[in-house]
Amino acid sequence: MECGIIGLPGCGKTALFCALTGTVASALPGGGVKPHIGVAQIPDPRLDIIAKYISTRKIVPATIQFVDLPGVPADAGAARANAFLSHARQVEAICHVVDCFSEATSAATVDKDIDSLQVELILADLQVAESSLHKTERPIRAGDKVAKARAALLLKVLEPLNDGRPIPPLAQWSTPEQKMLKSYGMITAKPILYVANVAENDLDGSSEAAKAVVRHAQSRGAAAVVICAALEAELAELDEADRAEMLGSLGLTESAIGPLARAVNEVLGLASFYTASDKEIRAWTIPAGATAPEAAGVIHSDLQRGFIRAECFAVDDLERHHDEKAIRAAGKLRSEGKHYQVQDGEVIHFLFNV
Repeated sequence: MECGIIGLPGCGKTALFCALTGTVASALPGGGVKPHIGVAQIPDPRLDIIAKYISTRKIVPATIQFVDLPGVPADAGAARANAFLSHARQVEAICHVVDCFSEATSAATVDKDIDSLQVELILADLQVAESSLHKTERPIRAGDKVAKARAALLLKVLEPLNDGRPIPPLAQWSTPEQKMLKSYGMITAKPILYVANVAENDLDGSSEAAKAVVRHAQSRGAAAVVICAALEAELAELDEADRAEMLGSLGLTESAIGPLARAVNEVLGLASFYTASDKEIRAWTIPAGATAPEAAGVIHSDLQRGFIRAECFAVDDLERHHDEKAIRAAGKLRSEGKHYQVQDGEVIHFLFNV
C-alpha cells in the first residue's frame, strides 16, 4: 500500500519524505512531474520487547511505501497539475503536510493553506464525478444495472462536492460503493493524515499554527501528527549513537518518525502481527480484521493454502510472563482456527500442512 505526501510548495513535504525513507535530499531530482517513491520502516517498540525475551539473529520491521507527490505552484501549467492529480488518485491514503514553521505562519494562514489545496482536490473529484455520470446515461437507457448503480453513487458523491465539501470517508460507504469509489480514484474520499510541520522550537506543537492543523483534522474526523521534518531529516542521516545523543539533547526518547509511521499505518487500515524465532523476529502488516489464514498468506501462500491453526499470544503477555512456556502455563497461549480475526500486536506461530 502507498501513502501519498501532498502539500503546498515550501511546506517541507520532501524533507519529510527524506526523513521517512532515509533518502538524501540532494540525491533527488527536482522540479519535475514525477513523484519520488521510497520505502519507510515502521519503528515499532513492540519489536524491542519481543527481542528482550526471545533471542534472535535479526529483527525486521514492517514497511510502508511513501510517494512524494510533485508540488503544484500557483502558476503551474495544466500538465503539472494533471500529473499531481493523476498520482494522487493512485495512492491508498493521503498525508497532507502543512507549513507551521515559517515565522509568518498563523492559524489563519494554516486554514487558508489547507483550504486552498482541499478546494483543488474537491474540484478535481467534481470533474471526474460529472464526467463519469455523463458516461452512464447511454448504458442506463440500454438497461445496464451496473451503470444504474454507478449513477446512483455518483449522484450521492456530487452532493457534498457541489457544496464545496470533500466526499465522506470510504468507511462510511457500503462495500460495493467503496469498490466503485476506488475505481474512480476519488481523492477526497481517501483516508487522510494531517502533518503539522513545525520549527525546532515547537516540537510539542504548542504554536497556534500547529493547533489550527489539529483542529482542522478533528473537524474532518481525521488524525493529526506534529513533526519537525527538517530535524527528522537531519536525524535520519546520523548513525544510531549520534541520533540517540541528539535526541537526548532535545529531551526526546524517540524520533517523531515512529508515531508518524504508525499513524499512517492506522490511517491505511492496517494492523501488525509478529513472528518470532531464534533466526528472526519480524513484523508483518495485514488489513485490520484479516483472518488467521489471510495473515499466514502474507508470509507465504503455502501457509494459507495448508493452514491448520494459529498459536497466538499478545506482546503484553510476553512482557508479563517472559517466555512461551510461562505464557502457556498462565493460559494465555491460544489456539485459533481459520475464522479467527488476528488482533493487532499478537505473536503468531502458524501450523500448516501442504
